[in-house]
Amino acid sequence: MASQLAKYEFKRKLEELRSAKGRATELVSLHIPPSKQISDAVAYLRNEYAQSSNIKSKSTRKNVMWAIDSLMGKLKCFRKPPENGVVLFVGHKSAAGDKTEAVSYVIEPPEPITTFLYRCDSSFYLEPLEEMTKEKECYGLIVIDRKEATIGMLRGKRIETIKNVQSRVPSKHGMGGQSQRRFERLIEIAAHEYFKKIGDIVTDAFLNENVKGIIVGGPGATKDFFVGKDYLHHELKKKVIETFDVGYTDEYGLRELVENASSALSNIDLMREKRLMQRLMREIIKEQGLSTYGEDEIRKSLAMGAVEILLLSEGLRKYRIKIRCPSCGYTEEKTVDDKNFEPDNCKKCSAPLIVDEPLDVVEELSKKAEKTGAKVELVSTDSAEGETLLKAFGGVAAILRFRR
Repeated sequence: MASQLAKYEFKRKLEELRSAKGRATELVSLHIPPSKQISDAVAYLRNEYAQSSNIKSKSTRKNVMWAIDSLMGKLKCFRKPPENGVVLFVGHKSAAGDKTEAVSYVIEPPEPITTFLYRCDSSFYLEPLEEMTKEKECYGLIVIDRKEATIGMLRGKRIETIKNVQSRVPSKHGMGGQSQRRFERLIEIAAHEYFKKIGDIVTDAFLNENVKGIIVGGPGATKDFFVGKDYLHHELKKKVIETFDVGYTDEYGLRELVENASSALSNIDLMREKRLMQRLMREIIKEQGLSTYGEDEIRKSLAMGAVEILLLSEGLRKYRIKIRCPSCGYTEEKTVDDKNFEPDNCKKCSAPLIVDEPLDVVEELSKKAEKTGAKVELVSTDSAEGETLLKAFGGVAAILRFRR
């Protein structure tokens, strides 16, 4: 779940950055790879600061110089770039009316930054970061018949061949009688040893890799026999998605397998989400079903430790805020749609209220759930079931351990 939530947080941050639009070239992006010296980046900014004094527009010149100065100030916090580098975004975005609003972000990306970049524009430069959000799942590949097997890995769109194995299992022969039966037994023993060897290679290759699934192919029934018996490690056997007919069992067979399995691979996340939502719906229609939905009910169930699986929509855009009165001490928590929500005056003493930093509801509920040992599943809006979670259940539902 940690990686799921981290990915969600990163995507939400990019969404926020994408929405920022500046006038002229008042939004500054600075990408610093891990190999870049901070002192070199500061020297580069000093030069840009000097150059920016030539900008004709007074307001643009003022805002760009402020942004560069702010960047140099932030870099003082770093002795060296973090492991994956660091990306800073500073500038003035357009606000209501003819006003602008200063914005500032510091992001440590999930993957290494490869190129140093400085850019002033009317929007932040996000392309390298958006590339990091694209799925790079890892799938195990096996193509097999009784003569040959090839084991490989699909990483993103790249196919890696791990090992090709020739079986040396004898072909059947035309002799009859006892000789034939003896040779058939020898053939089956050789086949068994061959399949066992392939299973061991697959275990070594896949067990310690975070493979999302395994697909198996071959030209005949051997692939199904191999999967159906106990040649695969029990943990890997659970990850077999499907078997597919392919004409080859060499490196070309791996490419053919990926091509034939493309629809199954693209739908694997959707199928997981469908199964979760189908389970939720089954519980909902039961008279004493173990389910609940709606934010208020979810919060009560989490407080009691009753939630087994918390389902949160990736399309949910709400914020949890804490409102407090500095005069009389009145406090209140509530969920709002607008991150910049401005409350009325205090109900008790009529003094102005203060709003603490708003929290994304998905992140806030996820952390509450983790403290109770509940599993958190983020559900996309790419399927009918995902749309149902967002629109019919307010983006929040749960499968329970017990009824409250």
